[in-house]
Amino acid sequence: MGWNTWNHFGCGISEELILSTARVIVQKGLKDLGYEYVLIDDCWQAPQRHPKTKAPVADPKKFPHGIKYLADEIHKMGLKLGIYSDAGSRTCAGFYGSLDYEEIDAKQYAAWEVDYLKYDNCYNEGRSGTPQISQQRYAAMSKALNATGRPILYSMCNWGEDQPWNWANTIANSWRISGDIHDSFKRFDERCPCTQVLDCKFAGYHCAVTRIIDFAAPLGQKGGPGHFNDLDMLEVGNGGMTYDEYVTHFSMWAILKSPLILGNDLTSMSDETFSIITNEAIISVNKDPMGSAANRIWKKEVKGGDLQLWVGWLTNWDTVVALMNTGEETIKTSVSIADVFTDGSDWSRRAAYYLYDLWELEDDANANITMTPRAESVPRKDPRRYGKYKGIVRGHIQNVYVKPHQTRVWKLGVIWGSVDGQEEGTQKKLMRRGARYDL
Repeated sequence: MGWNTWNHFGCGISEELILSTARVIVQKGLKDLGYEYVLIDDCWQAPQRHPKTKAPVADPKKFPHGIKYLADEIHKMGLKLGIYSDAGSRTCAGFYGSLDYEEIDAKQYAAWEVDYLKYDNCYNEGRSGTPQISQQRYAAMSKALNATGRPILYSMCNWGEDQPWNWANTIANSWRISGDIHDSFKRFDERCPCTQVLDCKFAGYHCAVTRIIDFAAPLGQKGGPGHFNDLDMLEVGNGGMTYDEYVTHFSMWAILKSPLILGNDLTSMSDETFSIITNEAIISVNKDPMGSAANRIWKKEVKGGDLQLWVGWLTNWDTVVALMNTGEETIKTSVSIADVFTDGSDWSRRAAYYLYDLWELEDDANANITMTPRAESVPRKDPRRYGKYKGIVRGHIQNVYVKPHQTRVWKLGVIWGSVDGQEEGTQKKLMRRGARYDL
């Protein structure tokens, strides 16, 4: 989890932008929620490498004190610094890349005490086209980073080219699965031409949120703890989508276990944006130790789009359930527990469950939860941070309304013994049964 410069600022970056954003991450409590990486994307480089050592050099106008100074300041705040390069001769913005300079660049990143590398795929000199060729190109940087002895998270950004989900988990911590995201919910764009991910030959860019979600649907089985499918940086707060669309965006990235990398201007975000990115109930699903991405159970056509049911397994026998409506009308429906546990046992389909809505908070007259942002209104570790208790369900989640482009997200906590009629009914037992995570 963290923040990246590219989606909002592009090449308009500077030392002060990085530091001011880092201060906001700490001051607004984002660090406490898990947002720990401050990531510099493309355009940090000077026009040329060092003339003698050939090591990368930062632009002295944008970063007058250098990257090591920046890393030191970021570390003083308890955060981590990330940097960007490219597995090609040039970066996507036209600066020098790291292809055939892997050892030199990795040593310099380690000397600067960088903690994260985003590694792009532009100008790759034709060294792609088969999984083996791409794997060798990206493995070179992986080996170089490991050889430095410094732990540096390695984030591959090869846009899903040559099916990285089949080979990247042995060399990287995460890998992109698609072309670059665009701040739109479901707009079709010819620049993101593929309609499915498995045989995509040209990833492109300007990919809408729903397109990337479709791409991610079959790939959850390829991720796991320490190695994740990356759905790209978040667009929440950049202005191209509605509140419900941004809630869907954030929710689906979370349950699909994508890295949650913010891409907005944190220094001037709205309370609405803040409330989305600080939903600890959703964040706890993303950070669940099991690391298991949700699976799409079904997809049904509705007017103007489709209705989709997604289910994911959590620790403590909890289950996350999401119902996403990409259509243009409000849908009233119910969610079948039998559908939720299609892959489960007969017992799981007949059991009763405690139901929590992860986009609601518990009512409390002592907490001003309606007037202040979420992270500032409820004490940390309060169980209400994990959603609002909605009752006990068996058989179906009844009378569900899903607005256009909205996603409803619940957590189910199994009631042990409920198949035999031994339901635990007290509030104390209810709170004990649900999964709770210290963030």
